[in-house]
Amino acid sequence: METAYKNCQSCGMPLKRDEKGGGTNADGSKSIMYCSRCYESGKFIRPNITVTEMQALVKDKIKEFGFPGFLAGLFTKNIPKLERWKNK
Repeated sequence: METAYKNCQSCGMPLKRDEKGGGTNADGSKSIMYCSRCYESGKFIRPNITVTEMQALVKDKIKEFGFPGFLAGLFTKNIPKLERWKNK
């Protein structure tokens, strides 16, 4: 059985905060690894994004929610350790 992840393995967002309940696999089932903002129908929504670009994107999103920059940096520093980026 696959492990259910607490956070999206692409952007790091807590999966329980995903308004759609997670991304979708090619067969239409829910992804246990990726959120709906990163993954749809078995494909990454931004297939060519780099880990650095993902960190910047997430950092900007977090700041939009009113969090200070240092916290946004803290939340995004582990993105390179997520499954999507591990072997890149």
